[in-house]
Amino acid sequence: MFGIGMTELLVILVVALIVFGPTKLPELARSLGRAMHEFRRASNDLRASFNEAVDPAPQPGLRPPTPAIPPPAPAAPPAPLDQLAAGEAPAPAGAERPSPSAAQPAPPENG
Repeated sequence: MFGIGMTELLVILVVALIVFGPTKLPELARSLGRAMHEFRRASNDLRASFNEAVDPAPQPGLRPPTPAIPPPAPAAPPAPLDQLAAGEAPAPAGAERPSPSAAQPAPPENG
């Protein structure tokens, strides 16, 4: 406690008893205890108001903030088994498959 040993504390108490007397010393100790209690209460109030200002608690009924990173896009559905059996490579995710009629070249027009 503040680097004060038991003998130093005892000497301080004896000097205080001699200076203030046995009738005044309990009253001084009581007022010192009240002052310390008031100081602790004020510092706890200050700490609580500071913590509230820095990190306010979420109020009930309000939604939490939306995340800054959007969720990942859903995965592409797997390729049908008949395409895999025919040896066709599956299309990359998000690419449209050409229709069978679009894969055949159009006949040349005679004009």
